[in-house]
Order: sequence, then C-alpha cells, then structure tokens
Amino acid sequence: MGIRVSQPAYIPIADALSTTPAWQALQSALHHLKIAKPRIANYFSQHPDRFEKFSLSAAGILLDYSKNQISEEIRTLLIQLAEQAGMQQAIAAMFNGELINNSEQRAALHVSLRSPHKVTVCEQVVHATLNQMETFVQQLSSGERQGFDGKPIKDVINIGIGGSDLGPAMSYQSLAPFHVEHLRCHFVSNVDPAHLASTLQTLNPATTLFVIASKTFTTLETNLNAQAARAWLISAGCVEQNLARHFAAVTTNTELAVAFGIAPANIFPMWNWVGGRYSLWSAIGLPIALGVGMENFRALLRGAHAMDEHFHNAPLAHNMPVLMALLSLWYCNFLGAESQAILPYAQNLHLFPAFLQQLDMESLGKQARKDGTSLDITSGSIVWGSAGTNGQHSFHQLLHQGTHLIPTDFIAVVESATDNGQQHQHLLANCFAQSQALMDGTTLESETAQLRMQGLSEQEVATLAPHKVIPGNRPSNTLLLKKLTPESLGALIALYEHKVYAQSVLLQINAFDQWGVQLGKDLSVNIYKALTAVEQCTAFDASTNALINLARV
Repeated sequence: MGIRVSQPAYIPIADALSTTPAWQALQSALHHLKIAKPRIANYFSQHPDRFEKFSLSAAGILLDYSKNQISEEIRTLLIQLAEQAGMQQAIAAMFNGELINNSEQRAALHVSLRSPHKVTVCEQVVHATLNQMETFVQQLSSGERQGFDGKPIKDVINIGIGGSDLGPAMSYQSLAPFHVEHLRCHFVSNVDPAHLASTLQTLNPATTLFVIASKTFTTLETNLNAQAARAWLISAGCVEQNLARHFAAVTTNTELAVAFGIAPANIFPMWNWVGGRYSLWSAIGLPIALGVGMENFRALLRGAHAMDEHFHNAPLAHNMPVLMALLSLWYCNFLGAESQAILPYAQNLHLFPAFLQQLDMESLGKQARKDGTSLDITSGSIVWGSAGTNGQHSFHQLLHQGTHLIPTDFIAVVESATDNGQQHQHLLANCFAQSQALMDGTTLESETAQLRMQGLSEQEVATLAPHKVIPGNRPSNTLLLKKLTPESLGALIALYEHKVYAQSVLLQINAFDQWGVQLGKDLSVNIYKALTAVEQCTAFDASTNALINLARV
C-alpha cells in the first residue's frame, strides 16, 4: 500500500443521504419493525447460525455483532446505504492522499504513519522520524542521555493536551505489562497547576525529562505547563545552559521550540496532514516508545497497519469498521439512540473510553455537511464508559432498566495479563453475562413466579415484581482480543479510527477538522485580561462579568 499526498479535484458531495433509495427502504423496514417488535433473542431461536453470519475477524480481533437489533434484510439495506453514500470511493480517497479534510484543504494521512513502505516522500519522512525516535529511545535506555548532574534520566513527563495527551497516555497505560524497568512515564495536560504539581511532587528534577507535545507550540495549556516545568528545573539548581538536557519537543514549529531552549536534535517533526487525535502513531507517541521500548512501538504500528489493510481491501459486507459505522448510524438515526457506551473488560484499557470520546465526538460533532449545507440527520453519539466490572455497580443499572436506548461495545481479552487465570475467567464471565442480560432481560411473568416461589404474598408479589422486570432487547457488540499486546492494541485503535471515518462518510461531514474547539480558546484570551485587570469588569454579559469580578484574587 503506497500512500501519496495528491491534490485532485475534490469529489463533489452527493445528495443528502436521507434521499437515497436505501435510506427510504430502511425507513419502511423501520415501520414494519415497530409493528412487529421483534426481539434480538428471537433472531437466535429462528436462526441458529446467527453468530456465524453476524460475526467476523480482522487483524486479530473478533467482532460479534449478532446481539443487535437488525435482521439480515436490514443489514443488506445498511450495506446498500454505504454503497450509495460512496463508501468505497471515500476509503480509496483517504488512502490515495486526496484532500478529504476539505475545510482545511489537507489530506488525512495518519495511515501512512504505520505503513511499512518507504515508497512515497511522505512514507520516507515518516520512517526517518521513526529512526530519530529509535536513536533517542536507545540513548535514554542506555543511560547515555543524562540530566544536569550527570545521572541517567529515570522519569519522562509528557506535556500536551487533547490528541497530544490522550492517545499516548491511553496506550502507555494499556501496555502496562510491557513497561520498561528503567523509565517511568507521566502525562500532564490540565492547565490547572495542581496537575503538574502533583506529578512533580515525588520526582527528582535531575533525572526528569519533559516532552513538550504541541503541534504549533502555541497551545496555551501546554505552554504554561512547559514554562512551569522550566522554572521547576531552575529552582532545583539546573543552570540555563543545561536545560536542554531535560527537554524534547514534538512540533511543526521548530523556531518556537528552539526559542524555548530545546536543542534542534531533540525536536521531532509533526505534519499538517496528521490531526491531533490521529497522531499517537507519529513522534507524538514518543512517550509510548520510551515507556515500552521501540520494538513494541513498532509492533503497535504493525497492528494498526493490519487493520488499515482490512479497511482498505475488505468488501463492505465484511468490513469491520464499516459495519460498526452502519450500526451506529442505524441506532442514532432510526432508533433514536443518543449515546454509546464503551466498556472494556480489561483494567489496563481504563482510559480507552476517554480516548474514544475525543476521537468520536471531536470528529463527528458537526452540524454542516462537507458542502456547507446543514446536516439533516443526527450526527455522532455521546460516547462514554469505563472499565468493567466497575460499571456494573454504577451505571449499568441505567443500561438495563433505564428508558434510554444505549448501544454498547464490550471489549474483552481472552488471555489474562496476570497469572491469576481463575479471577480472569470471572471477569470474562461478567462481560459475557452483561451482554446476554442486556439482550434477554426478564419478564413480569418470570419475576412473579420467582417471588411466589419465595413465599411472598400476592400483594407483595404484585408490588415488587414490576420493579424487578428488565426489558432486555438492548443491543451490544462484543470485541474479543486473544491478548492485549502492542499489536492487538494498534489494531483496536485503528478499528475505531476507521469506524469514525466511515461514519463521517455516511453523515457527509468532515471528520478531520474541529472548529468548535477554537471558540472557547479565543474567548478565554479577553477573559484572562479581564481577570487580571484592576478595574471591575463590565465588558461581557451580566453573568460573565459577575463571575469574573467574584473570581478576582
């Protein structure tokens, strides 16, 4: 798969998706669905081979989507919808380097960051950067790179925010069994000074390295934390000429990084054709490489590339990211779901829901189609979740008995990361039981019979039984990994990246810009000036003025 950056004429936007024949056919199927009210469990009794027909494997991941509110007819119509939306052409456009980020006139070539090929200029630059990273990792692992008092670096603090923080932090936490012994990685993102202060509390300035991850090197939160880190080193006795020993940067703005005091050899490139939330595969992933070793970082890339190959080449009916995107569209736009739960039954993946929250909501939270016209259908979902089994003792109650329809992705790992296999089997049992319980539920009749068997009076049975009924028929996917390794993690992340892109194609929106993020940043500049001014603030609305005046210190 050779990847190039090109600038062809941009593919014109088609008519609204809601006008396609497949959409109209799905509306008709939905009408019949509401009349028939089929249950997911009944699909299994009617079709014993449903699991075989509604599951597939790719890049070491099994997707079981059999517990969804779709028949074979609806699945066929959904695939036709993808065809009529130009899905195959859109996938090809991304891999061909076309300007699919049309509002910024950029390609979106995060897939090139994990390509093993070195054919195009783009790929050659990527591999040169990987070699630069490998040299840097070796210098730290060997003790060659030392702090201001001659001791080897022992701690690395990544200072970034958004995609420059969540991706690396999630990946490092997910790969805990692969952490190197000689180095610990930490992640600071919040402009709240407490975040940096609590991280620095137990660290030795002489053996701490900071990686400043900022595409433009102008991000307010990152710059303030970087300045505070610099002051911490100086207060510990590090003289100006030795500061460069304690800093590296990942940025497109080499000039500002050098002005900050970072040595050119310690500055790693970023490119405009990689969005922040898609950047962990680049030098933004330097903390991952430092934390698990360069060989494991390359394995992470290999896993992602395997999923890239699947997404690029698999027919739509057997394309895992496309099928997941179609299911999300089905629930959002036909069945009225507003949110999606991500439930990894693996503690090391506890940051994965937060990572997906940014990936999905920043990419799909749009109201304008690519041509600037208003979106006439529902955009992306509200994404949330946490690691199982913790959620079972909190929000799962809403999943089971609440009035909201919340499609759920369960993520499970067959082999434990520890030696306690029996406890891991209990974890898996809980995961599989939750998806079954969401599907099956309980009935008033069964709960009434149970209570009668317990000897309750008829009055007690009539009062209590309705509270115990669980409606079921709640949809879920289960994603099964054999083991959580760098390679399988890479494939899992890439799966969701491509799922989000495929969904953006269906919605006819740009998944790679984020104009909504900028407004609050712009407004905060003038509000900061008002907060630090002497006179009472009267420049804004009454609420903002009052809050500023009350918050002055």
